[in-house]
Parts: sequence; C-alpha cells; structure tokens
Amino acid sequence: MTDKKSPKWVPQLLAWYDVNKRDLPWRDCGDPYKVWVSEVMSQQTRIEAMKPYYDNWMRLFPTLEDLAKASEDEVVHAWQGLGYYSRARNLRLGVKDVVENYGGIVPHDRKTMESLKGVGSYTAGAVLSMAYNEPEVAVDGNVLRIYARLYRIFDDILSMKGKKAITAIVEETLPHDRPGDFNQALMDFGSAVCIPKTPRCGECPIVNMCEAYQHKDTDKLPVRIKKTKVVEVPLFVGILQYEDYYLLHKRPNRGLLRSMWEFPSVEMVSAFGEGEQGLEELVKDLGFELSLQPVLVKEITHIFSHRKWFMKAFRGDLTYVGDAKNIRIGDIQKQLPKDWMLIKRDEFADYAWAGPHGKLTEIAK
Repeated sequence: MTDKKSPKWVPQLLAWYDVNKRDLPWRDCGDPYKVWVSEVMSQQTRIEAMKPYYDNWMRLFPTLEDLAKASEDEVVHAWQGLGYYSRARNLRLGVKDVVENYGGIVPHDRKTMESLKGVGSYTAGAVLSMAYNEPEVAVDGNVLRIYARLYRIFDDILSMKGKKAITAIVEETLPHDRPGDFNQALMDFGSAVCIPKTPRCGECPIVNMCEAYQHKDTDKLPVRIKKTKVVEVPLFVGILQYEDYYLLHKRPNRGLLRSMWEFPSVEMVSAFGEGEQGLEELVKDLGFELSLQPVLVKEITHIFSHRKWFMKAFRGDLTYVGDAKNIRIGDIQKQLPKDWMLIKRDEFADYAWAGPHGKLTEIAK
C-alpha cells in the first residue's frame, strides 16, 4: 500500500515497476556502498553501458575499505572509459571520509551524506531511499522530465525555479512506505517509457493522468534552455616513437582530465607547420629532435561538457640529442621530468588515458 496522500498514478507506476523493473546487481541488496557506486557511475552514462564497469569495479574494490585503501591512479584507471573522472576521484575521497570518520558506516541522514565529497542532493536521496528505505527524493533529469510532462510544467527544468517547483511536487507525491522502489520506478520509467524527445505514450501506464498528454503538449515538454557555450579547440597530436618506446605526457593535477596520460599535443593549431613546430619545441626541452610525418593518421572529435576537441594525429620519430652518447633508455627515463615518460606499446593498458587519447593507442605500431 502506498501513502494515503499519494495521487492515483503513484500506485499504478509502482505496479508497473514491479512487473518491468530491470534486474540490476545493486538493487534490493541493502548495501549503501553498492548503491552509491552505481549512482555515481550512472551519472552521464547509460545503465547498460556502465554495468560492465560496475562489475569490474566491485571485483577490484568490493568494499568501502578496499576503495579507501586504493590510490587515486588505481581508481582512475578502473574508471577509464566512463569519462568525467572527477566522479571517480570524489567517490574515493567520499568513501575515505566514511571509513575514517564514520566507522565505515554510510550515514543515514541527508545532511551528513551531502557533506561527503561528490555527494549531491540526488545521490544522497538515491542512497538513503534505496539502501535504507528512508523517505528521501532523488531528483535527476529523468524525474524532472517526467514531472514536467505529468503536471504540465513549462518552467525551464535547468533553472533553479524549475527544479525547485518540481522537487516540491516530488516530495509531496513520494510514498513513504516504498521510497526506494518509487525512486527506482521513476528511473526505469524515464529510461523505457517517458524518454526524451519522443515519449512512448502508447506504452505508458499513467497516460490518462498525464496533463501534457491530455493537452497534446508532450512534444513541447520539458523545457530545457541551455546557456553553456561550448569552446571549440583544435588539437595537434604527435604519436612519437623513440626506438620501441612512445613518449607520453601526464596532464596537470588540475583542470580537464587531470593527472591522466596523453600523447604530446599542441592546442589551438590546425596547420601542419604550426603543429610540427609546437611539438618540436615540446620535445626539444626533453633532449629530443623530431622527424614528423606529414600524413594524417587519425582524426577524432570529442565533446566534453564545455569544450569540443578537434584532434588530428600524426606519427613521428624521436632522436635523443642529450649530453651523453649511446645513452641507455633507462638513463633517458631518469632525466625526463616526472610528467613525461617513455613506455612500450604493450604497457598502454596499465595507464589511465586522457579521454580520447586512449582511442589513439590503436594506431600505435
């Protein structure tokens, strides 16, 4: 039974969920750590795409304590392919906080949960409701879309006003006897039926109570006004080889793709001559001369939240011209700055690659 104050569509949605819910390893387990990991992974990532990453993560870090003991590099490497790597770093820090300051017990209240690194309102609500059955809402893009249509709300769901208006309605309609199931029902319903752009109203169990459907406004809702301008960045990349080794650079410990490995690259150049000169200056400071082949071997476009990379990759050969003659590779390695290194092709899998640079590994010989 649902709460007496719940509108009629709530028990109908829960009945639909009981029949159609997805079989997911973190569901009905009562383990807040597993729910926490699943919710962080599924942000910006489809459930079906993230499931193999979740399974691998649980193999590597089956408990809070295992993750808390892991290094940042180990965690980022395990996350590789999911993108938005700050999620992984924050998850590790949040878990360390729980282990060190809360006796390894994930907090039961929203305020404490939201004090953990990387835990926002949505993640806190999802963990508390799904793992502890606490009557907490979990409002994400799925929920905003569903409620905007269901209650015919024309406020911009990306605005503070729109989010607050919808969150208030979600809190009013939350059934206190099944909060976790309700939040998960909204997740599955938004993924399978009330999808973006073209909702499957013919399959909807609550269509007769949907105001947008009644007024033929489903194609107009939700209202989303994007204000973020995407900066376009041409990137000239060198797949540079010294004997059997490839030269890699570690990105700074801040900003985009921080502390991840990449092939040497130069931003904001598109012409071959400019790119060649930029790479030559980079490797000269490391003691190398460069012979770059003027043949494009790979072109990639990669979109981040605020940037779009247009990457052009070229192969090149390096010659060491440092002080010593007949110098061994180990000695060269020691002389390189800590954010540069030479590694063999078969070692690529051991490193966390900076987003699309991982796709360039396939063209290395």
